[in-house]
Amino acid sequence: MKRFPMTLLSLVLVCAQQAMAAVSADEAGKLAKDLTPLGAERAGNADGSIPAWTGGLSTPTPGDKPGGRRGDPFKDEKPLFTINAANASQYGDKLSDGAKALLAKYPDTYRINVYPSHRTAAAPQWVYDNTLKNATRASLNGDIVENAFGGVPFPIPKNGAEVIWNHLLRWRAPSATFYATAYQITADGKAVLASDTQSTQQTPYYFQNSSLEEFARSGIYFTVRNRVSAPSIRAGEGIVGRQNLDASKDQAWVYLVGQRRVRKLPNTCCDTPSPTMAGVMSFDEIEVFTGRLDRFDWKLVGKQEMYIPYNANRLMQPTSDKDILGAHHINPDYARWELHRVWVVEATLRAGQRHQAARSRYYCDEDTWTCVLGDRWDANGQLWKTTWGYVNLIPELPGNFMSIFGFNDLLSGSAFMAGLFNEKPVHFKLLDQVPDSEFTPDALASDGIR
Repeated sequence: MKRFPMTLLSLVLVCAQQAMAAVSADEAGKLAKDLTPLGAERAGNADGSIPAWTGGLSTPTPGDKPGGRRGDPFKDEKPLFTINAANASQYGDKLSDGAKALLAKYPDTYRINVYPSHRTAAAPQWVYDNTLKNATRASLNGDIVENAFGGVPFPIPKNGAEVIWNHLLRWRAPSATFYATAYQITADGKAVLASDTQSTQQTPYYFQNSSLEEFARSGIYFTVRNRVSAPSIRAGEGIVGRQNLDASKDQAWVYLVGQRRVRKLPNTCCDTPSPTMAGVMSFDEIEVFTGRLDRFDWKLVGKQEMYIPYNANRLMQPTSDKDILGAHHINPDYARWELHRVWVVEATLRAGQRHQAARSRYYCDEDTWTCVLGDRWDANGQLWKTTWGYVNLIPELPGNFMSIFGFNDLLSGSAFMAGLFNEKPVHFKLLDQVPDSEFTPDALASDGIR
């Protein structure tokens, strides 16, 4: 008699967890009707300023050279209007706190040019098929995703953690390489080269020739290998990283030119400075948010219409980094913003955990699941940093990738910008699957040049 109530309670808890873990087949059926195959609302908004989704962009862009420099499919469009410090209050309900803070901090130079909205998000049919499967099978075991592969894990999210995992496991090229520079912007507005890097990235989560069962054996969803050629003090440095669904199994190694040794990084988490970003940006600020979820409790605030960076191929057109680097922020002449629906998620420091940011808020595009804006508050409740990322188009994939990303420190006035392709002949090149051995410390050691 004493065991029965506990058994009944256990069954209730298990059933509750399963109910929260995935949606029903009937609800998943919305992905073929009211929702796009990745989970966004198909319909536009009431006044038509956000159009309906009609399949996204998969046609070649004039001037686009896959494997080389990329063109801008919307190069002839002009801004609908501009938001600046003087009129920001008119648009405050559609701006992030970070965007409003930048307008106030740099009233003479910072502005937001708003262009017509285009819902360009697209993916191959097999990604859509896997997303539908994930809707009824994927679950969260604590902070870890289970039973998801090859598509958005939670296309109909029920909580904030699921939205963030959708961002981390968003559709992107299974294998690709690119060359890019990164700059630290000092408080007085000087741009200092932080790195000139070739990056090769691979996403085993999206290997079409794999399966859920094969992927689950390792849980490694993203691998990266960077080779640094400049500045001279960092020339020859290399970094390899392997991200796992179970973040406690994340691994990273760095080749240190001064020591002529490969060293395993003891901590690749959270607010630890990242060697990839020259120690200026923390690991979990890369691409707005990267890394483990267990430092925070995640609250799904809801969905709203926001002005966000979008369809940013315009940023890649100048052939000089100097054209993009403003004194304290990206040159607004080349930054394209559009009105889109975003999921808003708040992260609050979890009891017993530590992090420099006590609270954060993220804005994640409903079509791509990319979190393109983030704001962070310090322990004193001050808005400390705003993080941002610009999403570019790859019609031949079809899909997109985040090019320039970074942060503005609203307290110190410094900033960081990574992913500038402007002076490079290769913007983003799709590759055939790269052997996993390329993303190992042994491979990193073979790269050592001095």
